[in-house]
Amino acid sequence: MLTQQQMNLFIAIDESLKKNGVCPSFEEMKELVHLKSKSGIHRLISSLEERGFIRRLPNRARALEIIKYPENYKERKIIEVTEISPLRMVSIPLYGKIAAGTPIAAIANTTETMSIPAGMLGNGNYYALRVEGDSMINAGINSGDRVIIEEAADAPNGTIVVALIDNEEVTLKYLYKKEGSIALKPANPNYETRIFAPDRVRVQGKIAMLIRSY
Repeated sequence: MLTQQQMNLFIAIDESLKKNGVCPSFEEMKELVHLKSKSGIHRLISSLEERGFIRRLPNRARALEIIKYPENYKERKIIEVTEISPLRMVSIPLYGKIAAGTPIAAIANTTETMSIPAGMLGNGNYYALRVEGDSMINAGINSGDRVIIEEAADAPNGTIVVALIDNEEVTLKYLYKKEGSIALKPANPNYETRIFAPDRVRVQGKIAMLIRSY
């Protein structure tokens, strides 16, 4: 999920490419997304590139290419966001550690919460989990990260989900469903994909975002 400023810049780039065949200049980008500095635009471009939404074309000025579109992109519009505007925050429950390697027992009873900007969440129900282990490291999820999960009972193939195994163990993995089986696939070649009968696995949610402290 993109922040509103990231989404604003993506929309501005996409609309300019479709209308004019070129990207907006940095000055135009600043006006379109209501930022005061070019460094802020550089950061937004880098974040979109790192997440695989755009690609810079070498040896060409103002040359960016759209690689993929955010979810529900057609419904999005540019919304004014200023650098000094206070963010409306919402609290979501912060549960215990979820294994990104070997499954561990879920820790769901907690009074701990964490605050998230409301604009970063959709209309669903959300909770947060602490990641433990390195089996999803090639998906950019490290041990110690916190993942924001949208509650869901199912998800498309290739989605990173919270999966409950045998009603007592929970893990964070890519979900792949085939007739008669469910595969939970890691993002680390040091771990094996695990195959289960459908009645042994229940999807508890799908990853919405990741939060990392430095």
